[in-house]
Amino acid sequence: MATQRHVEVSEVGDVTVVRFLDRKILDEANIQELGQELFDLVEQDRRMKIVLNFSVVEFLSSAALGKLITLDRKQKAQNGLLKLSNIRPEIYEVFAITKLNKLFSILDDEADALAAF
Repeated sequence: MATQRHVEVSEVGDVTVVRFLDRKILDEANIQELGQELFDLVEQDRRMKIVLNFSVVEFLSSAALGKLITLDRKQKAQNGLLKLSNIRPEIYEVFAITKLNKLFSILDDEADALAAF
């Protein structure tokens, strides 16, 4: 598998924890690479339970939201589960405005997300 450049991946039991390394997810090229890293976890590695930890993320573009929606679809197509955690209030507001807080399972912190499986 290619070197992870935008995320750090670890295992907690049977759950894959993905921590974003970029504070600002805005650049189109970076978003494409990030999307591919995330999609590979589902399509190549067949990770069935994934937590996305947003603790360092300060800004998220609409294109990045699109990648998250696609990731969620791919995960559901394989009967996998996806949880989001540690989303800052200003970013959560974007999820709420776009009604994506209804699509995604969003938990306060990584421990809550892990416990939700």
